[in-house]
Amino acid sequence: MAAAPGGEVAWWWWPLALFCLCFVLGMIAVPAGVGGGVLFVPLVGGFFPFHLDFVRSAGLLVALAGALAAGPGLLRAGLADLRLALPLALVASATSIVGALVGLALPVAMVQTALGIAILCIVVVMWSAQRSEFPLVEKSDWLSQALRIHGVFHDASRGRAIEWRVHRTPLGIVLFAFIGLLAGMFGLGAGWANVPALNLVMGVPLRLSAGTSGLILTIVDTSAAWVYINKGALLAIVAAPSVIGMMLGARIGARLLQIVDAAIIRRMVIAILVFAGLRALGQGTGIWT
Repeated sequence: MAAAPGGEVAWWWWPLALFCLCFVLGMIAVPAGVGGGVLFVPLVGGFFPFHLDFVRSAGLLVALAGALAAGPGLLRAGLADLRLALPLALVASATSIVGALVGLALPVAMVQTALGIAILCIVVVMWSAQRSEFPLVEKSDWLSQALRIHGVFHDASRGRAIEWRVHRTPLGIVLFAFIGLLAGMFGLGAGWANVPALNLVMGVPLRLSAGTSGLILTIVDTSAAWVYINKGALLAIVAAPSVIGMMLGARIGARLLQIVDAAIIRRMVIAILVFAGLRALGQGTGIWT
């Protein structure tokens, strides 16, 4: 470890460590099917000497960068749907602003404790969620019919067009309001929750859920990130190496997805999240300082 003349760690060590960590996180996040923010915030907040506000704002940018890079391609390929994304993103972006304001107003110890609890809850969701590639939706609900949320997408793996529609739209909107609140408060992004909500609750096909989730992320995380930027909670020395490392790692992760068993990577991510969640909970309560 490089040290300054006075025995303290040199200033450039932490950005370099951030870049290396985010490069590794990017490689495992893609095969595991989670956004980088949900791994970034608890790990960097728990083990790096940065204020949690700076870490949360960088976490939003980390999640946002990947979603923005993938969004246009997903729309062109028909794997993201605007009619499905916009109502949900509108509600989630509004609550993400509220979440960001609340998170910045609360004491750091309280946010750290709540973050640990949220991460451990995410672990439970990831462990128990059983996704269905083509959920059965017998009839659209009244709200999805009014908003005309339905369509057809081309499934390249099967070589045919898949007709889809959704149900339980009011419940989905309530869930996305809660997801947006968590995304803004903790800077986690929301890919970990978007896909189960779309797929398991609203009955959206799995591929379309994953693609539309990225589109929703671009709107929700942008809204919350502006609150942090306006409050002066964005530090370039934290955000820049994190975003660059995550995006470079994600490129390799996309290739690893083709050759590595995603289930193994997913179990490894769950183990990391358990450790990071316990660390955040311990820091917030003063048990593990």
